[in-house]
This record gives sequence, structure tokens and C-alpha cells, in this order.
Amino acid sequence: MIKLRYLTLLLLAAIAAAFVVDLATGSVNIPPAQVLSVLSGNEPQRASWVSIIMIFRLPKAITALTAGAALALSGLMMQTLFRNPLAGPSVLGITSGASLGVALVVLGAAISQRGAQLIEGLGVGGNLTLVLASALGAMLTLTAILIAARWVKNVMTLLIISLLGGYALGSIVSILINFSRPEMVQAYMAWTFGSFSNITWREMRIFLPVIALTCSLCMLVGKPLNGLLLGETYAKSMGLSYLPVRLIVITLTAVLVGCVTAYCGPVAFIGIAVPHLARVVASTSDHRILLPVTAAIGGITALSADILAQLPGHSIVLPLNAVTALIGSPVIIWFIIKRQRSFV
Repeated sequence: MIKLRYLTLLLLAAIAAAFVVDLATGSVNIPPAQVLSVLSGNEPQRASWVSIIMIFRLPKAITALTAGAALALSGLMMQTLFRNPLAGPSVLGITSGASLGVALVVLGAAISQRGAQLIEGLGVGGNLTLVLASALGAMLTLTAILIAARWVKNVMTLLIISLLGGYALGSIVSILINFSRPEMVQAYMAWTFGSFSNITWREMRIFLPVIALTCSLCMLVGKPLNGLLLGETYAKSMGLSYLPVRLIVITLTAVLVGCVTAYCGPVAFIGIAVPHLARVVASTSDHRILLPVTAAIGGITALSADILAQLPGHSIVLPLNAVTALIGSPVIIWFIIKRQRSFV
């Protein structure tokens, strides 16, 4: 209990520190003390810092924190549901399904007269149609994977099938984009790089409540997820209704991945890497503890990736997915090597 208390304080402190640093970092560096002054409602040394922080950087930091938590939670639930430590939204093709939903909307916009307006909405991430299309694509992909799981018992075979399915969905996206106008192709490609800066306060009215509510619901499925760790047969013998729990997990994951993908692009590696870090930090497999710890570390990881993408002191901004790959890949490689050594 004492360890859990210290862990909670440490994670909260890390979130606060990363949040302030993210607000202070960018093409215009702002001292952290001045960031705190602006957040507390006081007048900073330069009046322009208020606009930079409140209009541009604060929505971006909130988006990074919540999106990172959402992707990390979805990855943890997928790894538990499939009992596969390499499962995740991007690896299982769920992100590709969400991207396909967005691409279908883009192609529809190319045909309609409102195409230009819709692609502008895609550029800033603020379109409810994209959220619904992305969530539906994620849910259909995840459902197809679960159907395949009923026929394929080997988890590695299922993982390979999921990867191939993701590639197939990506090829469909490429075909759809091939028939779109050049400006739409450019906007879609920029969207695929991933970014937390696409959301303004206007879009936040949809994004934040959906993510916050869904993440809160995820915290309630800790006990059923513990039952899933023991397998379907044992879970049923303990009185756990397997099918309803699986449906709930599918729905929560689809909403989280779909919403984040629609607004921020297909952000990779956070969903698969962060749960492993959370298990090491929490030193437990109890999902009642793992879920909030995973959400916190996911938020910290996303904030850290956003800070690195800003290249502090420069006006250049790196693609978010390039940074998340640099952070997530070593974690996954470390886990694979560690697991292989444990069986030697």
C-alpha cells in the first residue's frame, strides 16, 4: 500500500513536470516559471506568451496527455484479451482499420461539392464524421480479428494474420488516395504522420469528453480483465461472462483508437510499448492497478514524444510517429530479449 502511494505521487509529479515542459517548449521557448504564471492567471513578462500557451500549446498538451492514456489503455486491454504481449492497436491492424474509415470519408469528400470544406476539417482534426468513421473502421477490424481468433488457436499465427490484414487495409487506403485530388492526398499524408497539435478548443469539446468518459469506463473492467488472464475456460468456471466482457473490451478499444486516430492520426508504438513499462513500474499483473498506471505512463510518454518532436529551440517539428517509434522500439526489443532469456 505504501509503495502504491509513492508510485501514485511519483506518476502525478512526472505528469505535471512533463505537462509544464511541453507548454514551455517550442519555436518560442518560455521559462517554466512563466508558464505556471500564465496558468495561474497572472501576467507574464511578455503578453504574447499568454496567446501562445492558452490558444496553441495548452490544447496540444491536453491532447497528448489524454491520447497517450487512451492508446496505452487500448494496448493493455488488447494484450490481455488476446493473451499476447505483442498485441496492440497498430500491430493488430486496428489503426489501419481506423485509417481506412478516414480514407473512405476523404474519398467521399472528393466526390461531393463540400470536399474542400471536409478536407479542411481533416487538417485540423475537427470533424465528427471522421471520428465515427474511424471508430467504426477500428471496431470492424477488431471484430474480424476476434472471429479469426476462434479458428486460429496459435497466437503467433493470429498475429501474422493480423499484420497481413493491416497491410491489406493499407493497400486499400493507397488505392482510395490514388483517386483523390492532389490537395487531399497532401492533407491525408500529413495526417498519417500523427500530431497532437491538430485539435483546437472547438474540437476539444468532442474529443476530451469522449476520451475521458471511455477511459473512466476502462477503469471499471479491471476485475474482468484479471479473469481473462487465466483463459476463457477458467474465466467461465469462475462465473465470468466471457462474451459480454469481450464485447465491452472491443467497444472501449474501438472508441479509444478510433477517436484518437481521427483527431491525431495513426499514432504508433504507444499502445504496444507502454503496457510493458507499466508492468515493470507497477510490479503486478492486477489490472485494477495496471489500468491507471498504464494510463498515467501513456500520458507521460505522449507528452515526452511531443516535447522531442518540437526540437526545443528550433522552428522545425518532427513527425510524431518518427519520435514514438524511437521511444517504443527499444522498449519492445528489450521485452523480447528479456522474455527469450527467461526461457533459456
